[in-house]
Amino acid sequence: MAVWQERAELLFKTEGIAALKSAKVLVVGLGGVGSFAAEFLARAGVGNMTIVDGDVVDITNINRQLPALHSTVNEPKIKIVGDRLMDINPELNLERIQEFISPERAYEIVTEDFDYVLDCIDSITPKLNLIKAAKQKKVKVISNMGAGGKMLSSKVVVKDISKTNVCPLAKVIRKRLRKEGISSGVKAVFSLEKPDETSLKMTDGKNFKKSFFGTNSWMPALFGLHAAETVIVYLLKKNK
Repeated sequence: MAVWQERAELLFKTEGIAALKSAKVLVVGLGGVGSFAAEFLARAGVGNMTIVDGDVVDITNINRQLPALHSTVNEPKIKIVGDRLMDINPELNLERIQEFISPERAYEIVTEDFDYVLDCIDSITPKLNLIKAAKQKKVKVISNMGAGGKMLSSKVVVKDISKTNVCPLAKVIRKRLRKEGISSGVKAVFSLEKPDETSLKMTDGKNFKKSFFGTNSWMPALFGLHAAETVIVYLLKKNK
């Protein structure tokens, strides 16, 4: 055990540390949710991680995204997050894929040797393709729903996608997955809080699909925390 994992070993035990070190996890999307989820996984001791993101830091990301600073605007998120993960655990086996995931690539990137896939994408079609790819490859997947327009940390829960409610994004994903023959078996992080409709901004004045809710500093991180917790607890129990 590395010295930096001393406190974790007290809680996870030696066999838990070994299980996390041998685990292989895929994180797609390194924004407000995914950047924190990836960091929590690395700090817990997950030893093999693939991260995927094609975006660069925008100044509007600073209020909620781990890689976003005034000094990192216009830099690739995958470089900033990847370098940070390696600084946390220099022994981490890290693969970086700098691209926006296409339908075809989702099926290429998701392979059977992953223990878990974390969907931290904020666009509907790529999110659906990633979930479908994970289900097809029989890899466990957890999908993060809408953190925008929310304020209450106590309302964030993890349930099967079939049990989601209130969240508008979850409703869309649930219906679309059902059309693909997937009605359950996908973990979802979502909030039971109704989004604040007054915080909705229409980017072209009328098209809801191109709109977005206001966000705060803690909700995306909290979604990432719940996703990482779900994965880590699963990995620890799986290897008992």
